[in-house]
Amino acid sequence: MRESDPYDLVRRGYDAVSYRYRSDEDVPADYAEWINGLRYRLHHGASVLDLGCGCGIPVARSLATHGYAVTGVDFSEVQIDRARRLVPSATFLHADATRVDFAAASFDAIVCLYVLIHLPEPAQQTLLHRMASWLRPGGLLLATTGAAAWTGIEENWLGGDSPMWWSHPDAATYRSWLADAGFTVDTEGYVPEGNGGHQLFWASTDPG
Repeated sequence: MRESDPYDLVRRGYDAVSYRYRSDEDVPADYAEWINGLRYRLHHGASVLDLGCGCGIPVARSLATHGYAVTGVDFSEVQIDRARRLVPSATFLHADATRVDFAAASFDAIVCLYVLIHLPEPAQQTLLHRMASWLRPGGLLLATTGAAAWTGIEENWLGGDSPMWWSHPDAATYRSWLADAGFTVDTEGYVPEGNGGHQLFWASTDPG
């Protein structure tokens, strides 16, 4: 695969920094709030897809511990190996989010945190449409996106040996993409990070 292939850069990047990015017990404050929001909105035992689940911490483990049926997907082999060890009660697939497929109406909710921004923009739009099809009527999407437009590479990200790649438009563009995919944005907000930040969307499909 070409050295400049963004998919390969992202996969190798997370393989390299898995333990720097998230420890086995790490629960950032933002995540705790988001997970509580999910639990408030979902019925007990709901089926949740954690798309770009990383090592399963904290989303998959917290939801699985509270009785939700969790399926996690990540294409970093290191991350998935950790997830299977750390969250044995969930199901994990080592797969590319842009290629994995599920039957229509498979899930009550999809969590997609810090994933879209690592994909080429046309692939992001396609994935949003596919996610809408995987949700049951009235299904919930929790996703982080870019807040401002930017594409670039950071060498030795988080002190790892590999670069990391991102590409994202601004929040208004994501708002339009979500609507085109069939989502209604329920709420959104800005999540600061360093000198920038991301946009957080709570969205849902038509209840039918």
